[in-house]
Amino acid sequence: MPDLTVIVLTKNEERNIAACLDSVRWADRLMVLDSFSDDHTVDIAEAAGAAVYRRPFVNYPDQRNAALDLATTEWVFFVDADERATPELGAEIRQAIASDRAGWWVPRRNIIWGKWIRHTGWYPDYQLRLLRRGRARYDPQREVHELVILDGPAGYLQNPLIHYNYQTVGQFLARQDRYTHFEADILFKQGIRPRPHNYILQPLREFTRRFIALEGYRDGGYGFLLSLLMAYYTFLTYVRLRQRWRKQGG
Repeated sequence: MPDLTVIVLTKNEERNIAACLDSVRWADRLMVLDSFSDDHTVDIAEAAGAAVYRRPFVNYPDQRNAALDLATTEWVFFVDADERATPELGAEIRQAIASDRAGWWVPRRNIIWGKWIRHTGWYPDYQLRLLRRGRARYDPQREVHELVILDGPAGYLQNPLIHYNYQTVGQFLARQDRYTHFEADILFKQGIRPRPHNYILQPLREFTRRFIALEGYRDGGYGFLLSLLMAYYTFLTYVRLRQRWRKQGG
């Protein structure tokens, strides 16, 4: 049976890291790649038996590729600190790594503001997280919502990873605020210029996609608010894209 390393990227995750690592004890090795936390994340991770490395954070694909390079096992499974793996998922993963696949998509169950969001684009929310290390790299051009470049076919697992996502609306807004900078950078590097209609039509399309096409209405008020917030996220991305062009003089 091939060996497996679970990898967690951290930055000030003292509230989450112990429970996260406890949920993946079925792995052969636990690794934490920390971005110089100034809380007790590292101490807690080391006490839990994880191998801890420290590295400055540049962007998400850069950090994940660095973690792939640090790992020594044939397979790796990326888990975020606010995610939990069930024993059923662990057993399924142990079977999956005996296959000849290059990777596996894992469904994710998002708990947002204390509620499991079953629609609005948040379920099953497949993530390509289980990777055969020598056949996977992260696209350096995708600085957020990372894209895995896989050398070979991928399969789909059935048991979900539990994601205790946003606890408050403020937390949601703060994280999305960070993400819009990465999204604007991606569009800017692609040479995309915002047009006046983008500030209205793109957010409207995103709201319609989330609330209607992805059946956000079935999540009730949660789905409506999430669809509205993601429309705002799209609007803010284009605002920041315009700021980048102005800074360059375009």
